[in-house]
Amino acid sequence: MRIEVKNVSKSFKNNVILRDVNMTFESGKIYGFSGRNGSGKSVLLKLICGLYVPTSGVILYDGVKINPRIDTPKHIAALIENPAFFPNLTGYENLKLLADIKKEIGDKEILETLEKVNLISEKDKKFSKYSLGMKQKLGIAQAIMEDNQVIILDEPFNAIENDTVLRIKTYLKELANSGKTIIISSHIKDDLEELSDKIYYFDAGVVHE
Repeated sequence: MRIEVKNVSKSFKNNVILRDVNMTFESGKIYGFSGRNGSGKSVLLKLICGLYVPTSGVILYDGVKINPRIDTPKHIAALIENPAFFPNLTGYENLKLLADIKKEIGDKEILETLEKVNLISEKDKKFSKYSLGMKQKLGIAQAIMEDNQVIILDEPFNAIENDTVLRIKTYLKELANSGKTIIISSHIKDDLEELSDKIYYFDAGVVHE
């Protein structure tokens, strides 16, 4: 899948968040977003997911413009900002509920994904009892558990222990090698430099390479 962001700007009332952004994402690569909080990284991720509509400019998916008011991009999974799940369901039950929407994966794939993010031993614990790191791992799990072509992760490694971070990084590289497009936003420079084929730097709504 090829995603093109062309001359995209985004404002909320009189507050300009992004200014004339241009970038291209291709299959088989990992892209990093770097910048301070409030620099526009999460807003652009939401635009790519179709959660926001650009104030100006277009976003194309394989050359086709998607209107978020009518449709949303297919085959995209994302973790943006804080993961939210049903507090009284277990980690496994939350993933099962999401998987039942598309019915593309079953118990085997869900359990394998929980293993990948090192959450298998807490799969039967209620989400309300999860630590911050465990909640983050479940958020990553829902983004990677199905065979989506584009995976978007916003500050994915917050509060996650180092050995699990290394495990997830390895898996993300495997996904990219298999042809997936991965976009990661992080304030941790080393993480982006280790993972990314290209890094975009955000500064007060302006983006440069």
